[in-house]
Amino acid sequence: MHYNVIRKISGLLLGLFSITMLPPIIVSSIYQEQNHQPFIIGFLAIFLTGLALWLSAKDATGELRTRDGFVVAVVFWLSLGLSGSIPFYFSTLPSLSLTDAIFESISGLTTTGATVITGLDQLPKSILFYRQQLQWLGGMGIIVLAVAILPMLGIGGMQLYKAETPGPVKDAKLTPRITETAKALWEIYLGLTIACTLAYWSGGMSLFDAITHSFSTVSIGGFSTHDASFAFFDNSSLNYICVGFMFISGINFALHFKAARSLNLKLYSQNSELKTYSSILLSHVVIVGLALFIIGSSLSDSMIFEHTLFQVVSFATTSGFTSSDYISWPSFIPVILIFLSFYGGCGGSTAGGIKVIRILIMFKQLGKEITHLIHPHSDMPIKLDHHVVSRPIINAVWSFFSAYILAFGVLMVLMMITGLDQVTAFSAVAATLNNLGPGLGDISSNFASVPDSSKWVACFAMLLGRLEIFTLLVLFSPVFWRD
Repeated sequence: MHYNVIRKISGLLLGLFSITMLPPIIVSSIYQEQNHQPFIIGFLAIFLTGLALWLSAKDATGELRTRDGFVVAVVFWLSLGLSGSIPFYFSTLPSLSLTDAIFESISGLTTTGATVITGLDQLPKSILFYRQQLQWLGGMGIIVLAVAILPMLGIGGMQLYKAETPGPVKDAKLTPRITETAKALWEIYLGLTIACTLAYWSGGMSLFDAITHSFSTVSIGGFSTHDASFAFFDNSSLNYICVGFMFISGINFALHFKAARSLNLKLYSQNSELKTYSSILLSHVVIVGLALFIIGSSLSDSMIFEHTLFQVVSFATTSGFTSSDYISWPSFIPVILIFLSFYGGCGGSTAGGIKVIRILIMFKQLGKEITHLIHPHSDMPIKLDHHVVSRPIINAVWSFFSAYILAFGVLMVLMMITGLDQVTAFSAVAATLNNLGPGLGDISSNFASVPDSSKWVACFAMLLGRLEIFTLLVLFSPVFWRD
């Protein structure tokens, strides 16, 4: 284990992250707010800590290996999640406890979108901007992690992208080509953000809301600058714009890269995962829309379609935006929406959940086993996009699913031990482990009312879900730390 190199990288990451304290200061100045102090404290504390770590190991050399990659990934999210809480903790509006500040920071960086803050419409613009910025930075980190690093670490089937991604996925070393990968992904991510901002602005949002909501839309984070989320705008054009960018952001960014590099849009229509992802969304729009139409709703037919489409895409991609009071819909519909978050978006996207690629492989494996019962001697390899999926990848997918179910059960029991009822505990784990945000029961609006112990369990669940479970769990294995 290259501890010095890991410490050096951690110091560099914190140093870079400290720079993100500067834009909120600029926003505070533009809107003539007296809210500079929390961000100045954050900048100094994070920068000096990062500098101290970097100086203590600045001469360290050596190539990072697979085990180092696990540690770097976990340290990245944990250190930034903790340091990102500083402005929240030192701000007078909102006034948050240490637990709430850390919860809000980790929720932002993992693009979960769960919040403990109420009265968003009255908060300083600098705080609102900072919350949205956390999600945007976290979304970029997720893409680099999922597309450039996890394939090398072999996390739960993500190595499928070894033949597709533009990054270093051929050996066990984290090579300099990660820089090339990150640059290409950054360009796509930034381009989508700018396009989303312009679309929102032209659709009727203020420039501030357009910028901040583009941050949380492209990152599939779900934070809003208003308590009512997208329902605040009451604008059909904005709802459809949001749906479009949530859908795009839920697609594998490696696929975006390939299509952009080759200028070949047919790659989208030929991708099995994308077709499955689209089918899941379409089928659930039909199911939920018909249910609202048949049972009856205060919404007109066109509004039923609009809000059904919005909520299905929002929950399926784990964005967590709301365009209407979905809790008031027939009780089984919010449950369906919560279950949609288990699918998540495509692998290599900013979405949470299990990921469509894994769901697709599991269903193909299930079909193969059923066929085997009828034709025991048949040999039917599982294929995706005309490529045979190897046995190690299939095993990794099922291992991930097993770990996911086990983790979900344990976390739900822990939530209940902290005092939550069954419905709230179930939806709290679904909302955090799937990086969704909204839930049912006591957390239908926010997490402000739940005990601090529940929030700490939720923080762990958010990190566990964002790090694809194994990346975090492997650090608890004694074998990992043996030389």
